[in-house]
Amino acid sequence: SGRIVTVFTAQILTFLVAKWLWAVTTDVVSSFPPRSAHRSIITDMITVHHLETSRSQRILWLLEELGVPYQIKVYKRDAKTRLAPAELKAVHPLGKSPVITDGDETIAESAAILEYLVERYGAQGKGELAHLQPMPGTPEYRQSRFWMHYAEGSLMNWLVMKLVFMTIPKQPMPFFVKPIARKLCDQVQAQLIDPNLATALAFMEAHLTDHTWFSGEQITIADFQMSFAVEAALAKGADPIKFPWLVAFKIRMQARPAYQRAIDKGGPVLMA
Repeated sequence: SGRIVTVFTAQILTFLVAKWLWAVTTDVVSSFPPRSAHRSIITDMITVHHLETSRSQRILWLLEELGVPYQIKVYKRDAKTRLAPAELKAVHPLGKSPVITDGDETIAESAAILEYLVERYGAQGKGELAHLQPMPGTPEYRQSRFWMHYAEGSLMNWLVMKLVFMTIPKQPMPFFVKPIARKLCDQVQAQLIDPNLATALAFMEAHLTDHTWFSGEQITIADFQMSFAVEAALAKGADPIKFPWLVAFKIRMQARPAYQRAIDKGGPVLMA
C-alpha cells in the first residue's frame, strides 16, 4: 500500500510541477497593474505587449534609456490558471511576454527584442549609451554575448524552478499528500536548486568585483538582460551581506532615471 501511495503522490507532483512550470515560465511578479493599462493603442510607434507579472520591465528600461517613443498594451493573466489570455496569441503564436510590435515587425523573447532595439535604435544612444553593443572581437563584446545567453539559458532556469518548488506545497491537494509534497519539494530545493543558485550567485559576485557593469566599465545590452535575473536572485532569499557587489549593481541600476521612469510606467518589479 505504501508503494501505491508513493506512486500516486509522484503522479500528483508531476502534474503540479508541469502546471506551475507552464504558468511561471514568463513569471515576473508585480503586485500592481501598470499605470498605463488604459492607454489607447497607436499604430505608428513601438507597442510593448505586456503580460502582467512578466519580464517586460527590462524592455521598458532600454526604451526609456534610448528615448524611443513607445506604448504599453497590458494583458491580464487568468485569475485561476495564471496563464496568458488567448488574445496574446493573436500577437505572437507563443502567447508569451515580452513581445513587441514595431510597424510590420513582431519580435518575441527578451534577448531578441533587446538586440533588435539596439540594432535599430541604438544610434540614438549618447555618451555611455553609445556602447550598448560592444565592438565585435573585443573582450567587452565576448562578455556581453556570454551574459546575454547566461541570463535565460542558465540562471533563470534555477530561479523558475525555485519559484515552482516553493509554490507547489501551497496548492490545493489531498491533505495526506501535502506533507509528502512539502518534504519532496524541500529536498529538491536543498539538494538540487539551492546549490546551483549558490554557485550562480557566487559566480556573478566574483565577476562584479572587477567589472562596473557585466561587460566592463560601460553599460551594455547585457545589463538590461541580466537586470531581471539579478533582482529575482536577490529576492529569493540571497543574503545581501554575502553579495555586496550584486547589491551594488542593483542599486546602480535602480538609481538611473530611465529605470525609474520604466518602473513608473510598467509597475514595480516585486518577486513572489
